[in-house]
Amino acid sequence: MNKVIISGVGLWVPPYTVSNEELVGSYNAWAEQYNQDNAAHIEAGNLAAKPYSSAEFIEKASGIKSRYVYSKEGILDINRMRPKLASRTEDELSHQAQMAVAAAKKALQAANKTPADIDMVIVACAYTERSYPAIAIEVQAELGIKGFGFDMLVACSAATFGLQRAYDSLRSGSAKCALIINPELTSPQVNFTDRDSHFIFGDVATAIVMENESSWDSAHGFEVMGTRCITSYSNNIRSNFGYTSRVTDEDPYANDKLFHQNGRKVFKDVCPMAAQHIEDHLNDLNVEVEELRRWWLHQANINMNLLISKRLLGRDATLDEAPIVLDTFANTASAGSIIAFAKHHEDLQKDDIGVICSFGAGYSIGSLVLKKC
Repeated sequence: MNKVIISGVGLWVPPYTVSNEELVGSYNAWAEQYNQDNAAHIEAGNLAAKPYSSAEFIEKASGIKSRYVYSKEGILDINRMRPKLASRTEDELSHQAQMAVAAAKKALQAANKTPADIDMVIVACAYTERSYPAIAIEVQAELGIKGFGFDMLVACSAATFGLQRAYDSLRSGSAKCALIINPELTSPQVNFTDRDSHFIFGDVATAIVMENESSWDSAHGFEVMGTRCITSYSNNIRSNFGYTSRVTDEDPYANDKLFHQNGRKVFKDVCPMAAQHIEDHLNDLNVEVEELRRWWLHQANINMNLLISKRLLGRDATLDEAPIVLDTFANTASAGSIIAFAKHHEDLQKDDIGVICSFGAGYSIGSLVLKKC
């Protein structure tokens, strides 16, 4: 059967950054104002005082130093504490589609492809800014692609799940050349007044072209040796934002409608799950852990990545083996492992093997084992 190749990857980076120091300065000023405004209730024990943060705390807890954002306006304003986006009419390209198109064009160029070569578009990400029409179909129209497109929402595993769906379509013959895009506009779902999560996410867009070997003619190609996805239900990472808030009369912007998690429980649950997932996937492909030249892991927390790679290797992985990009990008939901791949794949030699793996809410874990062509 014809091999399936990843032939191009694109990375689009927003023009704005927010450092830990900026974020902490804003959060601490907001917390100080909150505590002053609610001093009597806090003194009476009716409210808990908001704790303060530090840049050192953030870096130690996560490995994050800064993040890119689609819109910086409003994030550091203690009277707003959320980004401000300009509303667009229904005839204008949506914010998320704009991000997706930018990354897609870079991936098409890297794959030596034009929109005429693509017949399948998947937008796979943690959030879409509307329910319908699909962002993928909007992107398809903007690029002038024939065929079909659809959105996939699998939280931080959306990119690898989207790649698996494209791989299956190419293997079955229902598609000939697929474009998988991850426009992660995460900042609107961040609670910038929550000390434990306000620093976690950043915005970015990534894209990958996947095609049959017979049509591949780009500078860098990776054979997809196999894919694997798994889900196991958990409430430890959650966002309850949805259209039913209108009929339940809830506040659609309450804290539970934004990203929230039990971080310690997630760490304890997901690290062994992800390590076992990768080990089982490699075993099924008769690939030894020691044969892996590179690990493109989900970029949520540096301590998670260090623990997972150490469990599998029996030692600490080097930065060459398991690149880290979350220090400057933060957690970009499903795009993190694809950013790592985009920035660290051209140096590999023919027959080098690597694994892309992402994990997140659901719980969900997805992986692809790749071999350099």
